[in-house]
Amino acid sequence: MAYRRCGFRYEKKLRITGASRIAGIDEAGRGALAGPVVAAATILPEKFRHRRLNDSKQLASELREEIYCDLISNPEIRWTVGIVDSVEIDRINILRASHRAMRLAIETLLEPPDHVLIDGLPVIPFPLPQTAIIDGDCISLSIAAASVIAKVTRDRIMRDFCARFPQYCFSQHKGYGTELHLLKLHEFGPCPIHRRSFEPVAQPLLALGEIVQIRSSAARRARREVSVPVPEA
Repeated sequence: MAYRRCGFRYEKKLRITGASRIAGIDEAGRGALAGPVVAAATILPEKFRHRRLNDSKQLASELREEIYCDLISNPEIRWTVGIVDSVEIDRINILRASHRAMRLAIETLLEPPDHVLIDGLPVIPFPLPQTAIIDGDCISLSIAAASVIAKVTRDRIMRDFCARFPQYCFSQHKGYGTELHLLKLHEFGPCPIHRRSFEPVAQPLLALGEIVQIRSSAARRARREVSVPVPEA
């Protein structure tokens, strides 16, 4: 697939139809084993420019924090966040929780947008006209801005949780299922912010099995690399 620069293509098309306030929405934390899911909604000014803004997953953490500060300090940008905690995630499931966080973010805006651009698939039900864009955080600047705000907001929440539950090292993995997190989960069991409806949390022995698989795969890759013959000079 050809590279597409993040820009205002969708926003411009909507403005032609009469929509002036266009919000981008994205979420962070959907695939984590612990902590909340966070959604952000952003409305950028029509003449907005930022050379380094892109999908938050493609940005180094230091740059992401810098862009976040640029966004929230800009008086022309309207932004809000919606947060759904792990208890609610377990109660209604992660898909519904992600959608709820998105609706909360939109409802918190002082003035409702005319149209919403959503990263991924449509959100149903939703209170406003929407356009869902696969990989939207790489295509729409409005969604990219939301992705940065959602990601940095959630990362900061997880660093705060790390101070409360230091044994889990949340500041390093942000609650995702890394080898370090799975090891800590197996060693200490789940803490109050773990999503207990997620299988590795509900059954810590499965988490241990995942660690074994990760290490076995790494060992097999290492053996293959070592066995590659070196051509003679």
